[in-house]
Amino acid sequence: SIAELNELGSYEAWIDHQQTLPTTRHYDAHLAFLETAEKDSTSYNEFHGIWRNQTLYAPDQLRQRMANALSQIMVVSIRGSGLSNARAAIGNYNDLLADHAFGNFRELLEAVTLNPVMGRYLNMLRNRKADPTRNIHPDENFAREVMQLFTIGLHQLNLDGTPKLDDNGSTIPTYTQEDIEGLAAVFTGWTFAGVDKFWRNNNDFVTPMVGWPDYHQTGDKQVIGGHIINGATMEAELEQAMDILFNHPNVAPFISQQLIQRFITSNPTPAYVERVSRVFEDNGSGVRGDLGAVVKALL
Repeated sequence: SIAELNELGSYEAWIDHQQTLPTTRHYDAHLAFLETAEKDSTSYNEFHGIWRNQTLYAPDQLRQRMANALSQIMVVSIRGSGLSNARAAIGNYNDLLADHAFGNFRELLEAVTLNPVMGRYLNMLRNRKADPTRNIHPDENFAREVMQLFTIGLHQLNLDGTPKLDDNGSTIPTYTQEDIEGLAAVFTGWTFAGVDKFWRNNNDFVTPMVGWPDYHQTGDKQVIGGHIINGATMEAELEQAMDILFNHPNVAPFISQQLIQRFITSNPTPAYVERVSRVFEDNGSGVRGDLGAVVKALL
């Protein structure tokens, strides 16, 4: 990498070149290993060995580092989540992060939301509409975490990542329990692709989830900022929810600060966070959420 940098002549040229390199795919490496070993699944050690080799020695180092940073924000786990036999699919999830590493955050957010590995990990997979007579309510896990961890955090932020304060000097929450419940209702009715029944389990943790309207909760749903979602289709409602989250003013400082922490320093100055946040809000061409521009800015 040092030799490549010297040949290209500048940091900016190296970053630009790295962003043109295709994704070195973990999923393909897993499948190739299984075929060679004549096995149905990898062990934990084999899984981590494949990940380590791909990550450390792939030519697209910046893309792999960005995928690793994103994996610490949009977290899934192979342990304690019903995914212990879906190790190749975990590799595919890593590839999803790498594919979107320099793309738009809005597209990344939707791809993560519909990924069945995330669906299983945070219970959006086969989440169903309310049935009060049977004391059934939409699962709130993904709705809470997509706000708290993936997009806006717990408290309203200034562009430099410092918390906004009310007249009493207290932090201001970004969302309420009602917002969680409304968003949870939006995220109902999604299950595995390629099944003939909503509850059918085909363990396809690679293909994005698909919607089953009969299991989706209809009616008005209040989400953050007082927005009301009530779309013509469940797919339209999901798009509305993604747009609302993506355009929240917290996203730029919340994500920018975390990326700085994972690439550069654990305690960035507010001025540093604000500089990167401004690039997140506008890449210089009027585009919000351009992760390629954000990475270049933070480096």
